[in-house]
Amino acid sequence: MTDTQTDDPRTTTTPSRLVERLDQGPVICAEGFLFELERRGYLTAGEFVPEVALEFPDALRTLHRDFQRAGSDIVEAFTYNGHREKMRVIGKEELLEPLNRAALQIAREVADEKPGDLVAGNISNSNVWDPDSPDAQREVRAMFEEMVGWAVEEGADLIIGETFYYAGEAEAALEIARASGLPVVLTVAPMAGEQMRDGVGIVEVCQRLEQAGADVVGMNCFRGPATMLPWLRQIREAVSCHVAALPVPYRTTDAEPTFFNLTDDRGVLVPSPHGRTFPTALDPLACNRYEVGAFAAEAYALGIGYLGVCCGASPMLIRQVAEAVGLETEASRFSEKMQNHFMYGDHARLPEHIKGLGDSA
Repeated sequence: MTDTQTDDPRTTTTPSRLVERLDQGPVICAEGFLFELERRGYLTAGEFVPEVALEFPDALRTLHRDFQRAGSDIVEAFTYNGHREKMRVIGKEELLEPLNRAALQIAREVADEKPGDLVAGNISNSNVWDPDSPDAQREVRAMFEEMVGWAVEEGADLIIGETFYYAGEAEAALEIARASGLPVVLTVAPMAGEQMRDGVGIVEVCQRLEQAGADVVGMNCFRGPATMLPWLRQIREAVSCHVAALPVPYRTTDAEPTFFNLTDDRGVLVPSPHGRTFPTALDPLACNRYEVGAFAAEAYALGIGYLGVCCGASPMLIRQVAEAVGLETEASRFSEKMQNHFMYGDHARLPEHIKGLGDSA
């Protein structure tokens, strides 16, 4: 791939460290901050607004560092849902710019602790895009423009646009992100249908995004490994740019292709009060680490080099992705060593009568 330059500063692209890295091998990107910080007690489920950047910055730094140690090469500023409309919903629009800048500054600080790591500014689905409303589209574009502007001012190395389920919104996000002059990763998140919500095909929108200048296209969120991988195969065959794969770590199926519609039929004693497993009762439906690793290995074998995990991610799962494609991380020091387990191991010092308990414990 060859980067190009033009005289228009809004469309100039400089040689991309991201693309260079991907040309050389896999790049890991941790997403899923919403779920993990909610689990840690720093974010409200349902609202899912990243106020943590202002209220508990050390908690956000810690998670960034944990993902970084686990193998994430990209420190993605936690501004998902940190857009003007979402801040209006919770009555805190005045915190919009401080929140975005704080998240970007924390990401920069953590990335700089490990030379070579990249900082990503982030824009995402607005949940107010309307393909039939020019007014709504203008409003969303304005939200993207201010967020991308802050990312540039705070020294981001690339822009990630993610979780788009309208093709039109994804294309608008790409146009605005490209105007920054930074490399752009653009991933879509189709819902249960076999197309985007505005009727564009899933593969077709990725082709459009590549043609419009995205450095990386692909899929993130909503779908687990089983229902994302078939589409990724088609996308990889249909585009020539790098491809991204960041599933949710849940056991979605053809009958229940996204985590929005997953049901739990295992005899739940206390169902969630809102009547759905998403987003707070998904735990019994989670993939194990080996399933996530197998997905990463298979995606990488297809020629997909930008890999990660979205909502439901943990540092352990990011490490599993990294190791599945042959990378050793700082956290690999603590990868499992079952040979020393008191029941399952084969170490010479383990008593036979204790190891024998494994079948009856």
